Amino acid sequence: MTLVTTSSAAFELDSQTLRIVHAVATYGSITRAATALGYSQPAVSQHLRRVEARMGMPLVARVGRGIALTEAGEVVARHAGVVLTALESASGELSELSGLRAGRVRVSGFPSASSTVVPSLLSTMAALHPGIEIGYVEAEPPESIAAVRDGSCDVAIAFAYPTDPSDAFGRLTDGLSITTLFRDDIVVLIPSDLDVGDVSLTSLQDATWIAGCPQCRGHLLDSCARAGFAPSIGYETDNAVAVMSMVAAGLGIAMLPTLATTASPVPPGVTAHPTGGEHRVVVAVTRPDARALPAVDALLTALTAERPTPERAAAD
Repeated sequence: MTLVTTSSAAFELDSQTLRIVHAVATYGSITRAATALGYSQPAVSQHLRRVEARMGMPLVARVGRGIALTEAGEVVARHAGVVLTALESASGELSELSGLRAGRVRVSGFPSASSTVVPSLLSTMAALHPGIEIGYVEAEPPESIAAVRDGSCDVAIAFAYPTDPSDAFGRLTDGLSITTLFRDDIVVLIPSDLDVGDVSLTSLQDATWIAGCPQCRGHLLDSCARAGFAPSIGYETDNAVAVMSMVAAGLGIAMLPTLATTASPVPPGVTAHPTGGEHRVVVAVTRPDARALPAVDALLTALTAERPTPERAAAD
């Protein structure tokens, strides 16, 4: 009688394979995965072929002009995030023992944070922890929060409108960790030559409005609904400078966070007025176990300790 055995070694997976398959699942192609990991495309392809030969089953398959994970590839990708997080935690503890002389943190933030909060943060980290490498990508909260959830970003500098019933922030961040940074008041921008008397949302209900990014547009709708009317939106753009230029041209009025007017000062011909308490909250979003990584913990500590405000950003 012949006994047939299967070697468990055939299915052993190394961390490099996990990182590659996880990157392919995240970025949807071998070329983009290789770029994200800092490898060449041929090197990644060769590595996958070697692993597939050892396992006796494919991890990726060609679909049209692109590629897709096979069932085996999906199994590897599903477990890769958990394993890689554990490996990063172990690496983080070792970095702590070495006095934070090494480490990497991937950060994303929304546009007005890029020119106010982020430069000060990067400067502080460079002074306090020069050995920590920080990568930064600009992204609005839906994308940046999704990046934290899938593991391609460590810290997302995002914002929420706590008084808005339509704000999806709570749903988007379910299960993630939230660190509140500061309150960002909302102002209404009107042409300087527009005579509206005492400025309030109710007094502006007949005006043409210029809406911003999807979250800011939602806040405009919710704020006006609380004031008892639906705004007439004539234009939409997620570019705060364009919004202010449109107001200056007399095309309408708009609501913007103070941080946006700090990043790009209000132009001549436009006046900013308070909205009577309308605001958003700027936060840092991470995975629940993020502070186990010393480099991430150091960045969150610096970000929280500074408690940046629009006034301070302007002074910097």
